[in-house]
Amino acid sequence: MKHLNVLLAGAALLAGPAFAAAPSNDGAHPVPVSDVVRDASDLPGPLARRAPQTVKVDLETVEITGQLADGSTYHYWTFNRKVPGPFIRVRVGDTVEVVMKNADDSVMMHNVDFHAVTGPGGGAGATMAAPGESKGFTFKALAPGLYVYHCATPMVAQHIANGMYGMILVEPEEGLPAVDREFYVMQGEIYTEQAHGSEGALTESIDKLIAEQPEYYVFNGASDALMKKPLQAKVGDKVRIFFGVGGPNKTSSFHVIGEIFDKAYPLASISSPPMTDVQTITVPPGGAAVTELRLDVPGRFVLVDHALSRMERGLKGLLVVEGEERADLFKSHQQDDPSGEDSGH
Repeated sequence: MKHLNVLLAGAALLAGPAFAAAPSNDGAHPVPVSDVVRDASDLPGPLARRAPQTVKVDLETVEITGQLADGSTYHYWTFNRKVPGPFIRVRVGDTVEVVMKNADDSVMMHNVDFHAVTGPGGGAGATMAAPGESKGFTFKALAPGLYVYHCATPMVAQHIANGMYGMILVEPEEGLPAVDREFYVMQGEIYTEQAHGSEGALTESIDKLIAEQPEYYVFNGASDALMKKPLQAKVGDKVRIFFGVGGPNKTSSFHVIGEIFDKAYPLASISSPPMTDVQTITVPPGGAAVTELRLDVPGRFVLVDHALSRMERGLKGLLVVEGEERADLFKSHQQDDPSGEDSGH
């Protein structure tokens, strides 16, 4: 009976409203529209070699209306007003103090579950916060890797689909090999009552979520977000992409059209030897991968999930590489060939 009471108490702790409607936009009182897209270059740089220390992580869960696509908005639930949430960087042996504040004007309860945590719920129970509350916990970063974090308030899939996911990198003691540029990209799904391409204020569909039938697939929060905010690099750069899937449901086949991953760490196991010369890497929901590539020629390289029908629902991005042409490596036979503009094989 004691064990049953503990289970019931845990269920009560996690329980919250099944779902809440987004604020309406009646014209007379327009809802402010925010840019929720996380720039792929918005992440902290590599850590200097150092002894373990205490790292403080502040998260705020904010429910905010953002632009989903041209002509449409969506009411997102976010960590720190962007999708994905902030990229967190620590090293093995660090003590991490997490404080999560649920914004005063939130409607929902929220929390956070870190896949990098060794402890009950990844911190979800310790951070279950009603609007206006702050909760927290402390954990030791024991294993190197790139890990997803996400809201784990029931309905968990709903909170994730609305934008509540991000990643934490636990660097090994010696750090990662040096590169010229690093990028932060996460894939997600958005389930709307309205059909893909509809205009106006779009609303979530619980039925489509349960049926795993998204209307939109997104990189970094919005339709074609990384076409509008492309990754930028130069010929000769060695680039690292930290790639994750918030989901909540679909597996990604991550691919950069016109490039090959020189190194790839499947499932973000950075303590394992990398695979080399990889064309496409599979990443499950709630999973991640680390990929590295050297940029040898200029052009526009398209990021995709190679389940390519998803491109038509907003899932594509650009890596724009500037520099001198290398005719010894790539040369079009047609003078007017729009090299690098193709978006598919």
